[in-house]
Amino acid sequence: MADEAEKDREITIPIEGMTCVACVTHVERALREAPGVLAASVNLGTERAAVRLAPGEIPSERLLQGLQGAVAGAGYGIATAKATLNIGGMTCTACVSHVEGALKDVPGVVAASVNLATEKATVSYVPGLAGFADFRRSVEDYGYQVTDAAGDGRGSAAELERLSRSSEIRYFRNRCAFAIAVGILLLLGSFHALPWAPALMRLEYQLLEYQSFPVWPWALWVLATPVQFWAGWPFYISGLAAVRHGTANMHTLVALGSSVAYGYSAVVVILGVLAPQLLARGGVGNGVYFDTAALIIGLILLGRFLEARARGQTSEAIRRLIGLQPNTARVIRDGQEVAVPVAELVVGDVAVVRPGEKIPVDGEIIEGSSVVDESMLTGESMPVDKLPGQPVYGATLNRTGFFRLRATRVGQDTALAQIIRLVEEAQGSKAPIQRLADRVASVFVPAVSGVALAAFFFWLLLGPDPVLTYAVLTLVAVLIIACPCALGLATPTAIIVGAGKGAERGVLIRSAQALETAHRVTTVVLDKTGTLTEGRPVVTDVVPANETEGQANTATEELLRLAATVEQGSEHPLAQAIVREAEERGLILGQVTDFVALPGQGVTAAVEGGPVLLGNPSLMQARGISLEGLAESVERLADAGKTPVILAAGDTALGIIAVADTLKPSSRSGVAELQRMGLEVVMLTGDNRRTARYIAGRLGIARVEAETMPPDKVEVVRRLQAEGKTVAMVGDGINDAPALVQADVGMAMGAGTDVAMESADITLMGSEVGGVITALNLSRQTLRAIKQNLFWAFFYNVLLIPVAAGILYPVFALAGGVPAGLEFFFGEQGFLNPVLAALAMAFSSVTVVTNSLRLKGAGV
Repeated sequence: MADEAEKDREITIPIEGMTCVACVTHVERALREAPGVLAASVNLGTERAAVRLAPGEIPSERLLQGLQGAVAGAGYGIATAKATLNIGGMTCTACVSHVEGALKDVPGVVAASVNLATEKATVSYVPGLAGFADFRRSVEDYGYQVTDAAGDGRGSAAELERLSRSSEIRYFRNRCAFAIAVGILLLLGSFHALPWAPALMRLEYQLLEYQSFPVWPWALWVLATPVQFWAGWPFYISGLAAVRHGTANMHTLVALGSSVAYGYSAVVVILGVLAPQLLARGGVGNGVYFDTAALIIGLILLGRFLEARARGQTSEAIRRLIGLQPNTARVIRDGQEVAVPVAELVVGDVAVVRPGEKIPVDGEIIEGSSVVDESMLTGESMPVDKLPGQPVYGATLNRTGFFRLRATRVGQDTALAQIIRLVEEAQGSKAPIQRLADRVASVFVPAVSGVALAAFFFWLLLGPDPVLTYAVLTLVAVLIIACPCALGLATPTAIIVGAGKGAERGVLIRSAQALETAHRVTTVVLDKTGTLTEGRPVVTDVVPANETEGQANTATEELLRLAATVEQGSEHPLAQAIVREAEERGLILGQVTDFVALPGQGVTAAVEGGPVLLGNPSLMQARGISLEGLAESVERLADAGKTPVILAAGDTALGIIAVADTLKPSSRSGVAELQRMGLEVVMLTGDNRRTARYIAGRLGIARVEAETMPPDKVEVVRRLQAEGKTVAMVGDGINDAPALVQADVGMAMGAGTDVAMESADITLMGSEVGGVITALNLSRQTLRAIKQNLFWAFFYNVLLIPVAAGILYPVFALAGGVPAGLEFFFGEQGFLNPVLAALAMAFSSVTVVTNSLRLKGAGV
């Protein structure tokens, strides 16, 4: 038996990074030195380690983190996997902590995070030690459900059904309708207000001649029982499971509160028959509260029904994105055009797209041209011209032309799938501000239970007659009104709506933390190239030397033709701009020989047999070529932020071609709007200071960081942060990636590189500064909604718990009693009606979710 016990304490973990026998030795030594480990044996071939644990040790979260730390310290890693689970049955932040605890209890789980609003759990675990079946078993033991593993069904009908919450809405609607209908009957029956009550009362009086107990209270009991144990069964399942584990959640409070009212009433009915004298001596009234128990359940189910409907609307953005994906595509197979499901497309397939159709997958046009509406990706309404060789994206709309594309990304690799993944990750992440709600909720339910019991015993000892009745009503009211549902929904619902709203506007937010941090930004650093400018130099001026009136156009075209002839083999951006301009004008280029590049200066070549020099003014000066007649134009163009390129033949300057990266049309208004928002705008560029100052002046930017290399960009961001500023960095190139990571919030233009977008906290699918404004406005509005939600959630509990505990009793007593108009709310003595407590609690959650939904209509 001892050997079997030792075997039970052995686990096998996967190891990453091993390459040789020496690695095996290093990992074994590291594992043996970890706390709780008796022995370790590593197999290089299987890349696994067999670890024998000390007696009593299990692969808990703390132990696994210790093993990870030990292995990481040796330069290797324990391979972990991530799973995303759809969780059912959660209602409040206490539920979140319970589900997280249930998942962390599974041996092999390293970390677990649960989001109440998305009802998803993200689990990091060691494969082989834990799996889906283990997660399901542990979560269900706590009284919740694991419906399936999320992610694989993305885009399926089942996922759309889950997001819309239609089955959940039907579930709560049916139970709610039954409970409220019966509750109203019970309420009217308690006051003998039913139309048939007089007849029943006469029947009861007649029966009393043959029996010694009344029938009417028993009839109410029978009517209330299915409400309590069918409509209210969801509260018992989850609430009692939590109690078994020594915790409590919203369902615990509801089950306890309604059960107290139901049980008290049942006891009154039974005592009324068996020992009616005890009712008076024990301070118990003759009234029953079956209607209270039923209406508590009905009203809370009503709140859950309305909340489910509202929360279904929060995921509308994701549903719309999923619904954009076309179901079929026409592809060329064996020379024939056939329709196949989009899911069956593979990279390299050739698909046919006709006018008015959605593009099936990401690809590259190989034949034809069109105008494509990409607004669902970029948020920009203007359609985009597409020519052969240019990329197109799945789910975008082909407006006019017919074309064929070659698939380059399919399935979960398409731009749409990545957008959905980013939005889901952002919606499922936790914002730092949510930690406050989590900390409060972790102690809230136990604290409220204590307050409820204290109120019960206080009024039992000092309350008015019948003391037990009022003590029980106070206990029920406090338990019901204090459920922290609104507190748990305050942050995640706003995050869900905010992230979805951003996706609709072409702003992809990677995490809730980025969304929260963005509202604190004080300084926006804009990389010039590709962000403020088009990112592609173009020819702006052609200035021939000694041009004569009437021949200016001819001289201009000849100068441009010669320069383009020289540069036609160069890959330099300025050279390509000159060649592109010549081709657009239809100029015929000559032959070039003896081409020599002069780094940092220009080029030399022979064109049509004659030597030609093309370069900057310093090259001309070094070669002794006079710029007489052109020097003033060179200065003027340089002062205008343009790069003058001078063409010379022999020792004579023929003219100037000015090249510049032109500003985007929206850059000036975008910068002005950022400044109007109270933000400092800094322009970052590798250009020389003269050019940088000119462009900044045109944009109204006061602070310019010029002549910055990639490492310098990081230092600029650090310097701004050292000044106490919260910095947002906006860029689109590989050289911007380090600065994007360093910034408090990194924003990458979607037209930029994958490296930049992977480094950024927020991706702007468009290429305009307006996307930055949208992101920052969205962050501000989302944080405003979160703070409003948290305020109302806290305010609601702080205000109403004392009322439910009976604090108004002495107030009404001093005032001579409860006013007639308030007796429905506070009875005859000033104690809150538990039914109203249930109504207030139910609608607090609806209020929070509805407030979050206002973001959908907010302008950003």
